[in-house]
Amino acid sequence: MVEMQVNVQRLSPVLVEFDVEVGVGRVTTELEKAYTQVARTAKVRGFRPGKAPRRVLTHLYGARIAADVAQKLVDETFPQAVTDQKLQPVTSPAVEAQGVEENKPFSYKARVEVLPEIAAVSYEGLGVKRAKVEVSEESIEKELDSVRRAHSTLEPPKTARACANGDTVSITFVVSVDGETIDDAGAADFQVELGAGTLLPQIEEAVLGKSIGDTSSAEVPMPAQHPHPKLKGKTASFAITINDIKERVLPTADDEFAKDVGEFETLAALKEDIKKKLETQAKEQSDNQLAEQLVLELVKANPVPVPPSLVERQMRLTEQEILARARSQGQRVTGLGDELRGKLVEDSEIKVRAGLLMAEIAKKEGIQIGNEELENGLKELAEQTGQNLAKLRVQYKDQQKREMLIGMILENKVLDIIEAKAKIEEG
Repeated sequence: MVEMQVNVQRLSPVLVEFDVEVGVGRVTTELEKAYTQVARTAKVRGFRPGKAPRRVLTHLYGARIAADVAQKLVDETFPQAVTDQKLQPVTSPAVEAQGVEENKPFSYKARVEVLPEIAAVSYEGLGVKRAKVEVSEESIEKELDSVRRAHSTLEPPKTARACANGDTVSITFVVSVDGETIDDAGAADFQVELGAGTLLPQIEEAVLGKSIGDTSSAEVPMPAQHPHPKLKGKTASFAITINDIKERVLPTADDEFAKDVGEFETLAALKEDIKKKLETQAKEQSDNQLAEQLVLELVKANPVPVPPSLVERQMRLTEQEILARARSQGQRVTGLGDELRGKLVEDSEIKVRAGLLMAEIAKKEGIQIGNEELENGLKELAEQTGQNLAKLRVQYKDQQKREMLIGMILENKVLDIIEAKAKIEEG
């Protein structure tokens, strides 16, 4: 047992300060160990290894030894002090320590963020509204049109005409700035669908209404952050030639089409399948919205304080996810704007508070996640992502991933309990 005295002061519900004093006996023991170790390895001129007197070692290595012993005493005594106080730190402590001196006790102050003490959680009778699951005939027809589009073909117009929205055109364009052609900025036989929002508005306007062989031009102001050094902040001139025009031809929506796209005997069977899929999506969306409402109401009903470091950690994780998603879509981003960052702080605080409250509810309800729940969670994940179940089992042997999966399963179980006790208005 480490000889020490501990005084604890709560500076806030999530910030605690420890005053720790380690007894002289413990300090003396650690100093003796440290000097013995240094004496074995130190090379001191005029003395054989291990034979240099203590006063010489103190002169040469005293400051370093004192610092090392101080660090060791903090590392060994602070975890015990935390355990004795039944606290759960969420950060490493900020330590202010006096120097280690022989024949004197060693003392230090340590401030650390901790999880708040939650006496009780109010989670019964939360008022929320469930969105009605409806699939309109219009949405079914819209999805059917998407299926038809996926099986459509691009064909030349039966009679020669100018291009219009919905056509796929092949264009060649040459880009110049102040009369100088920018060779690597143009393109030949560039295919694009008009009206899809792919082309710059000035170029699309210059192309619409033109026929094969026609030429056109457009002046386009380029942004200051444009990746091409010769286009940054410049006005670029586009010389455009229309090479080809094709129109999209959709297959007729009939029984034969239904047979072509799947195991359906009739168009009615295909539309029924589309309806079921849309209902599944609508129910999932309704369930997700209900879960979000329950979390918000839970947080409103229990305004417990949250450690700022956990909020900051959650915010960084979410920011990384947003930036990674933007970059995967080809966007050039380096950070978030002030408005979005402010919203991110608010959302992160809600997530952290909800996590603390749900953990407390899980404890009260005696929820435990065993191997069977983990296996079911992996099966569900495999179905959702299309990944191989055996590979997922191997991946989730990793401790961090395993804990994330346990957290997700635990959260779902807690949400089920909250939902069962909620006052739900059917929308």
